[in-house]
Amino acid sequence: MNFCSNCGARVDFRIPPGDALPRHVCDACGTIHYQNPKVVVGAIPRWGDRILLCRRAIEPRLGYWTLPAGFMENAETTAAGAARETLEEACARIVVGEMFTLINVPHISQVHIVHLADLIDLDFRPGEESLEVALFGEDEIPWDEIAFRTIGLTLRHFFADRRAGRFAFHTCDLEPAVLPRSTAART
Repeated sequence: MNFCSNCGARVDFRIPPGDALPRHVCDACGTIHYQNPKVVVGAIPRWGDRILLCRRAIEPRLGYWTLPAGFMENAETTAAGAARETLEEACARIVVGEMFTLINVPHISQVHIVHLADLIDLDFRPGEESLEVALFGEDEIPWDEIAFRTIGLTLRHFFADRRAGRFAFHTCDLEPAVLPRSTAART
């Protein structure tokens, strides 16, 4: 950030009085510009023993499969965001249930929250951000084509809990992926 979004003056990056972290500070109008983590919300839409996945039509991870999820909007609950994202990405209506996973992804300043959900009906189709949407049983999940590690972890927890006969709340901190040495040298 170079300029204040409040008054347009140049900002300085420093620790403001009474704070402990460096922030973008506008000395002209006194605005402190806080940059906080983004919250990603999503759902595991269920229909019987199958779940709904979306093949991404946008980057990042174009062409890979994911649960319907996206950035939470202002003035929205996590459940409302999960329902909105499912409607936007899969044109599907859901009844949102309990929060299932909360995964901290500090290296990209994000928190991913996924709710259990039930499809209201089978009236779904790809939204603008999806190439296709489909129901998958556990043995049909395209594991090598899952877009994000948080989604892979969530799906593994889901199927393990389903086999155990009870769903629990799962939380973890996700560290950056370590690339094999030969891959890291090429990137």
